[in-house]
Parts: sequence; structure tokens; C-alpha cells
Amino acid sequence: MSLLERESHLESLVTWACEAANGEGRIVLVTGEAGIGKTALLQQFASDQSGQLSLCKAGRLFRILWGGCEALFTPNPLAPLYDIARQIGGAFPAALDGASRRETIFHLTIEELGRSSLPTVLVFEDVHWADEATLDLIKFLGRRLARLGILLVVSYRDDEVGDKHALRAVIGDLPSGHLRRLELQPLSAEAVAWLAASAGRPAAGLHETTGGNPFFVTEALAISVPHVPATVRDAVIARLARLSESARAIANLVSLVPGKTERWLLDKAAAKLGIKDAARISDAIQECLSAGMVALADGSLAFRHELARRAVEEHLPVPYRQELHVLILQALLRRIGNGVSTARLVHHADGAGNSAAVLDYAPMAAERAAALSAHREAAAHYETALRHAQSWADACRADLFEKLSYEFYLIEYVPEAIEARQSALHLWRSAGDQLKIGNNLRWLSRLSWFNGLKSDAEQFAAEAIAALEPLGPGRELAFAYSNRAQLHMLTNERQPTLHWGQKAIDLATQLNDTEILSHALNNVGTARATAMDPGGYADLERSLKLALDGNLQEHVARAYTNLATTAIRLHDFDGANRYLAEGIAYCEAHELFSWIRYMSAARSVTYLGQGFWDRAAEEALAVARHPCAAPISKIQALTILGLVRARRGESDADRLLEEALDLAVPTGEMQRIGPVVSARAEVAWFNGTLSDVAGDIRAAYEVALRQSDPWMLGELAFWLWRSGGTYDPAAPIAEPFAHQIAGRWQEAAAAWETLGCPYQSAMALVDSVEEADLRRALAICERLAAAPLAAILRRKLRAAGIRGITRGTQERHKQNPHGLTTRELGVLAHLVEGRRNADIARVLFVSEKTVDHHVSSILGKLGVRSRGEAAAFANRLGLVPDGRGSGMAEVQPGTGKNR
Repeated sequence: MSLLERESHLESLVTWACEAANGEGRIVLVTGEAGIGKTALLQQFASDQSGQLSLCKAGRLFRILWGGCEALFTPNPLAPLYDIARQIGGAFPAALDGASRRETIFHLTIEELGRSSLPTVLVFEDVHWADEATLDLIKFLGRRLARLGILLVVSYRDDEVGDKHALRAVIGDLPSGHLRRLELQPLSAEAVAWLAASAGRPAAGLHETTGGNPFFVTEALAISVPHVPATVRDAVIARLARLSESARAIANLVSLVPGKTERWLLDKAAAKLGIKDAARISDAIQECLSAGMVALADGSLAFRHELARRAVEEHLPVPYRQELHVLILQALLRRIGNGVSTARLVHHADGAGNSAAVLDYAPMAAERAAALSAHREAAAHYETALRHAQSWADACRADLFEKLSYEFYLIEYVPEAIEARQSALHLWRSAGDQLKIGNNLRWLSRLSWFNGLKSDAEQFAAEAIAALEPLGPGRELAFAYSNRAQLHMLTNERQPTLHWGQKAIDLATQLNDTEILSHALNNVGTARATAMDPGGYADLERSLKLALDGNLQEHVARAYTNLATTAIRLHDFDGANRYLAEGIAYCEAHELFSWIRYMSAARSVTYLGQGFWDRAAEEALAVARHPCAAPISKIQALTILGLVRARRGESDADRLLEEALDLAVPTGEMQRIGPVVSARAEVAWFNGTLSDVAGDIRAAYEVALRQSDPWMLGELAFWLWRSGGTYDPAAPIAEPFAHQIAGRWQEAAAAWETLGCPYQSAMALVDSVEEADLRRALAICERLAAAPLAAILRRKLRAAGIRGITRGTQERHKQNPHGLTTRELGVLAHLVEGRRNADIARVLFVSEKTVDHHVSSILGKLGVRSRGEAAAFANRLGLVPDGRGSGMAEVQPGTGKNR
């Protein structure tokens, strides 16, 4: 059938290919729902190479390399790259097979692509199924393609890529200047009618029933019955029912192979199915092609649409499906070492119910995936192995549970990691292996901490040491000592941290164990740095270097995390942002989701402190909403989200902070509990109910007095002072709080300004009696849309008899009947000035998409159709003050300076 309503898309692809060939580099995202025609569009584009594309660069042709992701039970890491490697040929496939590290593979790929004299179109298809390693490769290529003359085309189903899908983060990291998008829409009613007429079929009801989806339309028109099938599955099965027995057998076989079925595999399996004559096999394949399947250039056979493949696979009776998996597995096993991946063997061994083969290859596939930092896939392979390992010895099963737990831990599936670790512990106890028992108890301590359960963590830590010490020195005991130091460090108990940390360091030195030394130095360094000991950062930096040099990925992540969070606790936001940027990038490259989300929550703290509240809220919301976020990460995210909403006078702050407190209290850590108590105190102060939370402030302050964190102690002392409570004037607290409590408002404000904290500077000046100080604080609040604090300042200015105080955005919000939020009023002010969304996003330090959402909401609430109408409406009703947008200072992240 004709490729309708895609002419402009093809023209765009040709244009971007020409631009890429001229050295500009382009990344094209081709998106749309399943069956919308992404593959058909790209195949049409590729087939036009001898025409339009050859004109792009002095008559030279393009090289088109095509790789696809497959819907395996567990994705094969870097499957599209290996497809492309086979097309390139030469020494490249062997070079990839010989590379043991992902970074090596990526650099080999760049070198290979750079060798071609032809400009290259690189297609990565169906990336919604991509493994983490493939997603990282796309990001890696996307940042380097400009100098290579490459058009990188990435297709995916946008209806299967939600906000939490890993692909979203990859897209966000691609260079925006080189990024282009093609969003394929359903066919129009006119196009569907034309297709129906071409097929000699009535068009009545066809567009409504299919929604214009080209696949649905094609399948509906391919059968001879006069009505549209109720489901696509019915359409696919009805179409295959017209095939001969041999062709149906081939189609059934191919339906069990995600991606494509090679011709050699077809020949081998067909013989087992009784189709032994080569001519019969060819005839059967031709029948399949007429039924909507596709023959690829290398002779392999595939379904044109994955939906069709799944429909056939699910329709097959389970016993017959298993028989076909057996045939496929037998054929693949004969080709081991000839390009057959272990992940593929596991897929078919699992489907065949062949436990022996699963147990042979699933652990290997898991290790390969983990080596490529595809930890989700590694965990899935270990789960598959365990389903088939019931006959294995306890020790072997326990080993699988340990490895599964570790992979779950890395991707922040904490409850699942605990369950797997407990299963391992139970098996080791049955086997009476004391060393393994102690080591798993230590791991349960670590995982319990991640789950926000301090008492469980401490109990497991003590049990681990009790189990291991009688066995004498060893790395398990050294790790148990270091784990104990870590728990004390997390509760700001400096001396116990140093005690247990030194025991771990001594034993690690004796054992010459770099991993344990890195772990212990991390704990000791954090405790020292938090207590303002300059040697602490040296310990942390040494921990990081040891981990980087040894490729100890978990410990690299921990080092970056504690370097950043220590800097945050000391209000060194520039240093924190540097460590966070490096740490998050490292963790993304190695699929270490536990630390990505933890550091993302920490980054929301720096954004809040530096006045980038929209970015803080976005970052915190992403962590708080994530279904796999551990409690230890959610506490910080919920606190920041609650503070942003409270400081803007928006709803739901109390609920968010209550949830944060519920999660924080079981941790027993002041670094979790203190910020929530402080945030709730601030909200109570806004509401005039500070006395209601004075008891919580006092309790937290008494705990902080026994610890060595002058910043946390200072923050709690400040709220205790503001609530009229007593505090210890001799206790060491951070300088800005000391100035504030002593009545030196300007010095406090200057100290906060030096640290790059505008809101805290305004908070310091609120106690001043000088008009200039109060007006300066009010200007900061207006810029930040900090409505409650601005209202306090206005009341104070008016009470002093000062005139000319303009109404704030919150007051205007209360007086407008249209329900615009504080932020929407701010965006509306920029619309009045005629600014584009990109300009507004840059000034407010938010994404352009966020501004799009605000503008859409504004138009809907005001009942207008355009930005111009919204601006006129705002001016007519006085919803924004003169010069509201142009008066905003633009602050850059990590600098705290005006630009």
C-alpha cells in the first residue's frame, strides 16, 4: 500500500541528512504509537538513497547502517550495535567481541564510524526496548556526531516511554542544537478512505474503528470479511489462517523470535517441522511475505510489526509454543561462537523449559550484562536462573540470590534486594557457613539503611561482627567494621566513626584490599569533613581515586555522593554542584540508579538554596514520584518539594512534610530529621503557629547538640530562638545563624549572599528595622515568587508607615477570579512583554516544556485563544505589575551571581 501523508517527513529526513553530511551533525527522534509507520517511513527513506540522498554531497551516496532493539524477555545489551557491526564487517565485529569494558566498545565504535569516506545514516530502531548500555551508546554518539558527518535516527514508541523511562533522561542529555523531532500522526479520514477504495472495500466506520493507525487499517483491509475485526489480534490471526500449513508453521516459528529469524535458522527448524524441500521453504516464505511479514536484505524473515508477532505468539497453545522454542534452541546451540548471544539462548531455553540450558547460560548472560553496566538485564537473567534452579545445591542457589540482590541494590529495587539477600542468608544458615552468614548479615544492614530502618541496620551490623570476629581477620570482617563506621557516620557520631573506621583501615591495609580501604576512607573522611576538619576532604578524594583506579563502581558512586552531600551540609553549593554533575554522569553511564536518585534529590537542595526553585521542584518531584525510589532518597525530595510549595504559598506543603517526617524518624539520623523539622518550623512561622512545633524543634536541637554539625545545629537554634525558646549560646553554630541570633541582620544577610543563598539573605533581613533592608528583602522575594515571606515584609513596611508598597503576586492572585497560581502570574508577566517560551524558560531557569504547560494553563484559565489575547487580558485587568518580567535578575546555577 502507498505511504500516505508522510511526504513532509521524508523531505525533512533528506534535509537533515544533507546538513549532517555538511558537518553539522543531526539527531532525529522518530516517534509515534505502535503501528503508526515509523519503520515504514525509515525504510522508504533508506530506499530513496539512490535518488534524493545522492544529491546531498556532490553525487556521493550515503552509507545506511541499521540496528534494532528486540523485545526479548531480557534485552541483549548493545544488540543494535552488534547488528551494525555485522553490516560493517571487517575486523570490527571481532574487535567488539574482544572488548570487555563498555567504554572501550564505545570508543571503538566512534573510531570505526570515523573511518568511512561516505556520510553515514545510523538508524537505531525500537529504542523503547533498549537496554541501558544501548541508551548510553546513543547518548555517547549524540554528543560526538557533529564532527563525523552522521545522521543519527532513533525511533521509539512514545506511548511506551513514560516520564520515568530511562530514554527520557537520555533525550534530555542530547545536544539540543543538533536535535530534531518527527512525530508521526495517525492517518486522516481521507487517507483511510483512499486506502479502502484502493482495496475495493467500503470505508464506512473504518477510520473511527482504527483511529487512523496505519497498521490497524492495513490489517483490517487485508481480510475479506466485510466488517472490521474487533481486535488487531483477530485481524492478524485471520490473515494467517489463509496461509498453507507450511507457511503457517514458518510464521508460528518466526513469532517466537523477537527481531528477526535468520535464513539458516529457518532452514534448520523447517526441516524439523517436516518442510524439507528447499522449494517448499521458499514458497512458504513467499506466502508469509504476502501476509504482512518482511524479508530483510540478509535473507532473514520478520514480522512487519511487533504487534503482529506478539499476537501470533500469544495465540499459540503453550505446548506447541514450547516445542518451537526447543527447535530454535537446538539450532542456536549448534551455532555457539558464531554470533549467537547468551541472552538469546536464555530466552529460548526459558521458553523451552530447558532448565539445564538456562542454568548454563543465564549466569553468563547476567555477568555479561553486568559488565556492560546493564544491571536491570543482569537482574532479570539471575531471576530467570533462579526459577530453574530448584534442583541446585543450597550453596549454588545462595550464590545466585547474592548476585541478584546486588544487582537489585544497584538499580534501587531495595525491597527486592532485601528479600533476595534474606533468601541467601537462609540457605547459608542451612549449610552452616559462618563466613557467608556474617557477610550477608552485613549486607542486610546496608540494605536496611537504604530502606530507612536504622534499628534493623544496627542490629544486623552487630550480628555481622559477632558472627565474623571469631573467624579471625578477613575481608568480610573488615567490611563489617567499615559498615559499622558508616552507620555511625550517618548519625554524626564522629568518635565511633573514627574508631570503627580505623579498625577497617588497619585490616584493609593488612589485607592489601583497595575496595575496603576506599569504603572506610569514605566513612572517616565524611565524618571529619562534616566536623570542619580539613583532612576530611583529603580522605574523601583519596577514596574516590582508589575507586576510580580500581573500577569499583559502587564505591565511586558513594565517594561522589558523600563529597557532594558533605559540601551541601557545609553550604558549599559550587563544590556540591561539581561533584553532583560528575557523580550523576558516572552513575548514568554505569546504570547505578540508587545513587542517581539519591544525588538527584541532593541536587534539588542546591537548586533550592541558590534560588532555582522551579528546577528544585522538578528534580525533587521526579525522585518523590519514582516507584523505585528508596525512602532514604524520598525524604530529601519530599522536604524540598514541601519547602518550595510552602515558600510560594501553594497548597500541599503540610502533607509532603508530614510524609517526609514519617520516613525520616525511623532513620534516627539528624541529617534526615533536622531538615524536615526546620521546614515544618518555617511553615508554622508563616502561619503564626510556631509554638505548635516548638517541642519538635527542642527535641531535634537537643540531639544536634550531641553531634558535630554546626550548620544543622545553627538552623535548629535559629528556629528555637525565633520561637522564643532557650538555646546554648556557647554551642558552636555556623556564622550566618550566629549573626542572625545576635541581631546582626546585615552581617547575616551578607554571609548568606556570599554563599549564594538569596532567600536566606531575605530571611535574615526580615528582622531589620531599616527600610532599605526590608525593601531589599522584598525585591528578592518578588524575584523568587516567595509570597508568604513577601507578605510578612509588606505588613512590616506598612506598619512602619512606609508608603508606595506594591501589591505582591500572592495578593493579586487572591484578588483575581481566574485561579492563576503565583508561578502562572509570573509567566503571564513575561507574555505581556512579548517574550517567547524559550526566553521565559531561560530567565526562570526551567525547561521550555514547563513553560509550555504554564502557558496552556494560563490560556485555559483566562478563556483566551492566544498569547496576545492573554497579554491584553492581563493588562486590562491589572493582573501583573508594570515591568514585572524585565525586573527579574537572571541567576546561573553554581555561581550565585547575577548575570
